[in-house]
Amino acid sequence: MSPADAEQSDDGDLSMKDSTHAPIFLIGYRGSGKTTVARLLAERLGYDWIDADDQIEQRAGKTIAQIFADEGQRAFRELEAAVAADLCARLQTIVALGGGAVLSEATRAAIGAAGPVVWLTGSPHTLHQRLAGDASTPSRRPDLTSLGGAAEIESVLQERTPLYRACATLAVDTEGKGPEQVVDEIVAKLRAVT
Repeated sequence: MSPADAEQSDDGDLSMKDSTHAPIFLIGYRGSGKTTVARLLAERLGYDWIDADDQIEQRAGKTIAQIFADEGQRAFRELEAAVAADLCARLQTIVALGGGAVLSEATRAAIGAAGPVVWLTGSPHTLHQRLAGDASTPSRRPDLTSLGGAAEIESVLQERTPLYRACATLAVDTEGKGPEQVVDEIVAKLRAVT
């Protein structure tokens, strides 16, 4: 997105000019707050918001855990990449992508070309606490390795962190911050880069 594509509105919020209305993508490990922040950021900017995992489950007619169990991680990742590609065409939309969406080189390229990409970060300990406290974790977040728990988070982050970093327009550390604080920081940083 070029600097000419965004402007600050009279009420201080970031708004998109004319026909651009580029989507804004939220990436990061599971438990980083992407869905909550997407909803709040959309409210702030007057955008729609969508959770890519919801779209995947709707297309497949089953939960993510069921997709993993029935078809395997590879089939899930293929569906995830197809959904992400479709979501790149959405205008004025905050898109919360699944934590592994960045594993696809095509997805990384597509989201980077479509709009700003915001990487939400958190420590492995914090991410583990958030996941353990989320009732949807068993049905939405199957284990990705045989390690499980905090060890899995650390292992998977070693693989994914360079991918998140490579496609992120900006990063926001969620450590010790409430969702509204994260949204404030995203809006401020988007203003600075657009």
